Amino acid sequence: MRSSHRDAKESIVYSYTKSFNAFAAKLSKAEATKLSQLDQVISMFPNRYHKLHTTRSWDFIGFPNTTQRNLNVEGNMIVGLLDTGITPESESFKDDGFGPPPEKWKGTCDHFANFSGCNKKLIGARYFKLDGNPVLPGDVLSPIDVIGHGTHTSSTVVGNQVPDASLFGLARGDARGAVPAARVAMYKVCWIGSGCADMDILAAVEAAIADGVDIISASLGEITVDYLTDALSIGAFHAMRKGIITVAAAGNNGPNLGTVANHAPWLLTVAASGIDREFRDNVEFGNGKNISGLGINTFEPEQKLYPIVSGADVANNSESQDSARFCTGGMDPNKVKGKLVYCEEQVGGCDSVVKGLGGLGVIIQSVRYPDMAQVFIMPGTMVNFAVGEAIKDYIHSTSSASAVIHKSQEIKVPAPSIASFSSRGPHPQSAHILKPDIAAPGIDILASFTPLRSLTGQTGDTRYSKFTLMSGTSMACPHVAGVAAYVKSFHPSWTPAAIKSAILTTATPMSAGVNSEAEFGYGAGQVNPTGARSPGLVYDMDEMSYIQFLCHEGYPGSKLVGLIGSEVNCSSLLRGLGYDALNYPTMQLSLNNDSQPTIGVFLRTVTNVGPSPSIYNATITAPDGVEITVTPTSLSFSSALQKMSFKVVIKGTPTTIGLIASCSLVWQSDSHTVRSPIVVFRPQA
Repeated sequence: MRSSHRDAKESIVYSYTKSFNAFAAKLSKAEATKLSQLDQVISMFPNRYHKLHTTRSWDFIGFPNTTQRNLNVEGNMIVGLLDTGITPESESFKDDGFGPPPEKWKGTCDHFANFSGCNKKLIGARYFKLDGNPVLPGDVLSPIDVIGHGTHTSSTVVGNQVPDASLFGLARGDARGAVPAARVAMYKVCWIGSGCADMDILAAVEAAIADGVDIISASLGEITVDYLTDALSIGAFHAMRKGIITVAAAGNNGPNLGTVANHAPWLLTVAASGIDREFRDNVEFGNGKNISGLGINTFEPEQKLYPIVSGADVANNSESQDSARFCTGGMDPNKVKGKLVYCEEQVGGCDSVVKGLGGLGVIIQSVRYPDMAQVFIMPGTMVNFAVGEAIKDYIHSTSSASAVIHKSQEIKVPAPSIASFSSRGPHPQSAHILKPDIAAPGIDILASFTPLRSLTGQTGDTRYSKFTLMSGTSMACPHVAGVAAYVKSFHPSWTPAAIKSAILTTATPMSAGVNSEAEFGYGAGQVNPTGARSPGLVYDMDEMSYIQFLCHEGYPGSKLVGLIGSEVNCSSLLRGLGYDALNYPTMQLSLNNDSQPTIGVFLRTVTNVGPSPSIYNATITAPDGVEITVTPTSLSFSSALQKMSFKVVIKGTPTTIGLIASCSLVWQSDSHTVRSPIVVFRPQA
C-alpha cells in the first residue's frame, strides 16, 4: 500500500484546485484505461500540444488615438495572455505615469533567468512547464520571451504608444495597443519545439482566474474532438463563470473548410483579415522587364543587377534535383555563390539555405496566391505561379540572366479580405453555431519584438529589431481581446456574453464577393471597436445557457460533471429551447441532405443597453431559396436593461442554394443598428 501511494505521488504532475477539480499525471496506457473505468473518474484525456496561431491596423478599423476612453476604469483593466512570454524591457511595457497595480490583482512576478522583473504596467509574469521534458536549446525556464510571439501579441493588446516605430524603416508610425492604460500579465505556456501543452494551458487559465485578470487572450489552439477534452475550452468555461471573457485565435489552417479551432460557444473566436497595406518588392530583370513580388525585404541593393539562376539548374547531380528545385539542399555552392536563386516553394527557410551557400537573394514561386509577406533573411520576394513560370522562362532564355530585388515598399491595397491562411468554418463539431465569430487585422501587423531572437530566427540572420511584422490569427486575436477590454472599460458589469454580443452585432459586414467562404471566413464581419462600445441591444447569457446547449448537443448530464462540478438532469432542461438552444448573436441552419426543406426555429432574447424609450424594427435580408420570418417585427423598450424575446423561423431547401446562403436580421432604431448574420448551408458529403 505504501508503495502504491508513493508511486501515485510520483506520477502526479499538477493538481488543479482553484477553479476546478482535476489533476495531470504521468500514466501508462494500461493505467489510464484502468483509471478511466472508475466511477469516480468523470473525464480523462491525453495531454496534447497546441500550435501558436501568429500599426496601421487600429486606424484602419476606425479606432484612432483620439477615440473616447474611460481611462480611470481602463487603468484598472488587466489582460492576461497565454503565450511564449514577454520582454519586460520593451518600450511598450514601460510604466511611466502608471499608479500601483489594481487592488483586485492577486498575481505574482519574480525575477527569473534573463527576466528583469515586472513593473506597474507589466504586473504579472509566470511560466508553466509541467510535462517534465527538458527545455530545448534557445529557450529558458522563465517568463522571458525568446520567440517574440508573446511580446508581439501583448503589445497589440495593451502596448503603450511608441512613436516612430518601424522595421528598418518599413511600416513606420506610432505603435500602440488597444488599451494603452491597461495592465498586462503574461502566462508563458508555449515553448520552442514542444508548443503549448494542455496541462500548462489549464494551469495558466486557473492561475489567471485566481490572479484577477479581466480578459484572457489566447493566440493558440488546435481543432479538438469535443468541448470536454480541450484544455482551453474547459479553462475558458470556468473563466466565463467568473465574468472573464476568453478570446482565442481561429487557427491558420485555411482556406480549407471545417478547420476552425477554439470553437466552444463561450469562446470569442477570431479570424484574420488584411488591412489596406501591403509590402511589395520591385524586381528588375536584365531584359528590361519588372515584376512586383510580396515580401518584407529590408535590404537595399549594392549593384544594378546580379546573375540569377534556377535552383533546379544548380543541383549537385540528378539525384538532388528535387531538393535543389525547392532550394532546401542539394545545390552546388560554386554555382550559387554571388547569385540570386529562383526557388519553388515547399517549406520555409530556403532563403537561409541559399544564404549559407553564398547566394545573394531568392525569388520564391508560391503555388497559392500569397497574401502574407514573409520576412526574408536576405534580399527576397515571393511571386505567384504564373509570374514564377515567366521568370523561369527568362532564366532559360539566355546565358546571362540577371535581376535585382529592391527594398520593400509599402503600397495601398483594397481591404479588408480574409487571409488565405485563416481557418474556415463550418464548425467542425456543431452544425448549430457559426464559427469563427469575428474577423480582425492579422496580416503584416507591426508590434513589439524580443531582442533575444533575430528577425527570422534562422541560421545566419544577424538582424535584431524592437519591432517586427508578423501575420496569423495570433495577431488578429489580441486585436479583439483589446476591443473586449475597451468595451469592458465602459461597461464593467457586463457579462462575457454581453461583451461578445456587442462586438458581433456591431461588426462591419464584409463582402462574400471578395471572400467566397463568406461567414465561414469572417463570421459577423470586421471588428468595429467604437461601435461595440454602444451596441444598443445585447444577446446575454449565463452558464446555464451553455449547459442547456451542451445537453441539446447530446452530451449526457453525467459527462458534464467534469466541466461544471455537478451532474445535470438534461431532460429537465430541453423544453422549448429552439434549434440551437442558445441565445447566440448569430444564427446558423444546417440543411438536411435531401430535397425536402429544412426548418429551424430560433428563440432569442435581447436586453436594452441603449437609450429608453426606444423602438427597434426588424429587417430581414435573404437570397432566393431561403425564407425567414421574425415574430414580432417590432420591439418597444420603455426602460434600461429591459428584456424582450422574439422568434426567427428559417426555411431552406438544399436544391435552391449553393454551399452557403448569407442572410441577416437587423434590428434598427433611431440611434442603433443591431445586426445578426444568419447562415444557411448545405453540409458537404
